[in-house]
Amino acid sequence: MKHEIETDAGFFDSAACDLNAFTALIDQTADASTVPNADDIQKNVPIYDMSRLRPSLEDKERRRTIMAEWARVLQAGAGVLVLREAYADTVVLDEATAIYEQIIASEKLASGGGGDHFAASGSNDRIWNSLQKLCEEAPDVFLRYFANTSITTACEAWLGPNYQMTAQINLVHPGGAAQQAHRDYHLGFQTAEISAEYPAHVHDLSPALTLQGAVAHCDMPVESGPTKLLPFSQLYRAGYAAWRRDDFRALFEERYIQLPLAKGDALFFNPALFHAAGANTSSDVHRMANLLQVSSAFGRAMETVDRDKMCKLLYPHALAAHQNSTLGVLALEAAIAATAEGYSFPTNLDRDPPKDGLAPETQQALFSRSIVKGLSAKEFVENLDKMRAKQLA
Repeated sequence: MKHEIETDAGFFDSAACDLNAFTALIDQTADASTVPNADDIQKNVPIYDMSRLRPSLEDKERRRTIMAEWARVLQAGAGVLVLREAYADTVVLDEATAIYEQIIASEKLASGGGGDHFAASGSNDRIWNSLQKLCEEAPDVFLRYFANTSITTACEAWLGPNYQMTAQINLVHPGGAAQQAHRDYHLGFQTAEISAEYPAHVHDLSPALTLQGAVAHCDMPVESGPTKLLPFSQLYRAGYAAWRRDDFRALFEERYIQLPLAKGDALFFNPALFHAAGANTSSDVHRMANLLQVSSAFGRAMETVDRDKMCKLLYPHALAAHQNSTLGVLALEAAIAATAEGYSFPTNLDRDPPKDGLAPETQQALFSRSIVKGLSAKEFVENLDKMRAKQLA
């Protein structure tokens, strides 16, 4: 039987992928009993009202319950969820939008602008590594932008602690073309030939290494082209072999759903979910989203980020926020997590031996410890430079 590829094959072959088995998976209906914290289910996608849930994130047990539910949705449920009002105050989004627009303009002057994955050149304006660029341009805005308990909870729900935040701005103008259906990083960004060289169990593991997210910087009605999504499609194990096939892409185009987003909403989905940016058929909506590609501490992020530089830029603002109590503990931890490296390895174990027999101190731990101790920016920079020197081969 063709569907034996799902359980028996050591490697996945595009020619053996079974459209009927795939169709059976996407024919499912979301079960409300499995998402008790959701406020609504739209087109099989659970919707969470963060204006109601946000206080629960301050309680460890309640937060863990919510994270476990979100992880079930991403792994075994629809594969996608929406956080309404992930940003309680959208003023910081407007501030960041203005900075991103300036970056886009300056990069266009310098090089003509960036390209895009899975879409024709010129359809979008793209800022690669918008994470670091925002921190460089306005560390105070960056601090408030990423001091977001909803965002960090979603990241930890799928990836656990010490994740690596990266981000890219995507601005799609009226008339901007849609992307083709695809799966995402890691295996989704390999050629079909290279992807097929990885064993089946690696196809299973790849989605657990990244989380895809998008923060809406403006209201996004359906005509503006919010992400096209195919709920439950992440469940098809051979999907990294199948997504380029014409019949799978045709079925995606028949069955995809889109959800309107409001400014301040956030969307998160399993990278194995079949998805694609939609066409902007509006006359006046310049659709801007900050695309969050968050990596496990145990994986490799797609972009190179100068986290030492970001830490040095952010520290004075984070210290002031702590001393003035303008940010809560969890919010400040969220901003630090988006900035500093949270994993001890790789390092030079001759110069940077394990602490207490396990692992050396992380950049995040140094950042947080320095804040609590009230170290000056000069002292923090000195300690950070010493840490980096010890890690070099």
